Amino acid sequence: MQLLSPLPQSPQSPLMASLLPMIPLLSLLFHTVASTSVIEQACKATRFPDSCVSSLAHFPSLPANATPTDLILAAMSVSAQNQKTALSMVRDVLEASAGNPNRTNAAESCIEHMGYSERRLARVADVVPLGRIKDARTWVGAALLYQDGCFGGLKYVNGTKLVDDTMSFLVSLTHLTSNALSMLPAYERFGNDTSAWAPPQTERDGYWGDDAAAGWSDQGSSFSGGFPSDLPPPKAKVCKDGGDGCYRTVQEAVNAAPDNGTERFVIYIKEGVYKETVRIPFEKTNVVFLGDGMGKTIITGSLNVGMVGISTFNTATVGVDGDRFMAKGLTIENTAGPDAHQAVAFRSDSDLSVLEEVEFLGHQDTLYVHGLRQFYKSCRIAGTVDFIFGNAAAVFQDCVILVQPRQVNPEKGETNTVTAHGRTDPGQATGFVFHNCTVNGTAEYIALYRQNPKVHQTYLGRPWKEYSRTVFIGCNLGEVIRPEGWTIWSGDFALKTLFYGEFESTGPGGNATGRVAWSNQVPAAHVGIYSVRNFIQGDQWMPVSA
Repeated sequence: MQLLSPLPQSPQSPLMASLLPMIPLLSLLFHTVASTSVIEQACKATRFPDSCVSSLAHFPSLPANATPTDLILAAMSVSAQNQKTALSMVRDVLEASAGNPNRTNAAESCIEHMGYSERRLARVADVVPLGRIKDARTWVGAALLYQDGCFGGLKYVNGTKLVDDTMSFLVSLTHLTSNALSMLPAYERFGNDTSAWAPPQTERDGYWGDDAAAGWSDQGSSFSGGFPSDLPPPKAKVCKDGGDGCYRTVQEAVNAAPDNGTERFVIYIKEGVYKETVRIPFEKTNVVFLGDGMGKTIITGSLNVGMVGISTFNTATVGVDGDRFMAKGLTIENTAGPDAHQAVAFRSDSDLSVLEEVEFLGHQDTLYVHGLRQFYKSCRIAGTVDFIFGNAAAVFQDCVILVQPRQVNPEKGETNTVTAHGRTDPGQATGFVFHNCTVNGTAEYIALYRQNPKVHQTYLGRPWKEYSRTVFIGCNLGEVIRPEGWTIWSGDFALKTLFYGEFESTGPGGNATGRVAWSNQVPAAHVGIYSVRNFIQGDQWMPVSA
């Protein structure tokens, strides 16, 4: 560092002469202290402030007069760099797992999840300077979801020091990612005044959002957007018997879609039963499935966790990773049965996705609404245990949700839960919102329920993870829903941090007087936070239906 002006030519005292060489060092020290002060203010917004300060204080390119945007991007960069190290460690686990199929599968799944995390984080730097904080929060929240998923897979195969060390590093990585995530709602709420930044709050803390306080009458309970009415002609056709330019399988048609497509690639799937496992990779964007109707076009599979090396994530009959996926007029099912435990029909990690008039059939874990922003309209969803689950920000509008019979030792009692939301961090803008939906049992289940209501108990949801969030708005709840409404996961886990709410529930299961004390009736003044416009920014990206 050089002085900005020449030294004075007047005589110097011995003390001054001795201090002059130290001026550059003192100047650097002054800037470092100033930078640390700004860092400490920003890190007050995080759940792990010590690791936040430590990581940013040594960040090489962070200027002394760092802006909030500089701090956020630096926190993102720290997470991204540590993720590379974590990925390298997981690859070492995979290399050392030859001959151990369970650990091999866990490591491979972990590498897949970390790849998704890396891709989501890579997009954040482009949108934060543009003020697109909701997009950034969605993607960083998804990165944290995938890192947690990697950890969760390894914990079941931990038995070596290498795996244990990798898991420990993954914990520190999730803290760093959580820190970056927490800064986003703080910036959105308080702007450049880092002295006011605070950790993310939820409805359970009494915070309903500064931009979504309007009542439901002001927002409207019905959203006119959804599946587009002006689709281009199909670019691929799938026919059960092939011929006439048709693909024989849905997967072949998906493979024909261009990578990173910017226009909708419509795949018409003709009436028939397609027994296959379908995967839409991350690169296959804007893919559209168009069937001949629910119960006519059927994609079916039976993968389940009882099979060797199969995780819940991989049991899906149809799994989507490419953004802006759309589907209409078909059935997706998993036929593994009620005693097969986790067996997913449809799993989605597609940001800005729309599914309309789609039927999802299964038992445990039917619909895996895994991550990002999703919209379901006029769908039919059937299952038994936790059959709508995941950690997405998802809105279900005008859907029919049905509990099916489990018939597994019913005399010992059975408990069915409609939802199990998996938010792990209050900074994640995720949750399940049901607008104008009907929740009841199938005709067969209702008949069994009426024979013995004490045995067949159904609840709206239970907390899979600590910050679980699920809300029912103007829904008709059938007789099979217990008066308590909601049930526990294990003991008092998450009961002080979850948010389970209802607004104007109707039907025999909608009476609020018997609800558990840790659920809420949403105040009318704040119910607008759960509109499609506010909750998933649907008015900004979703086509308006004719």
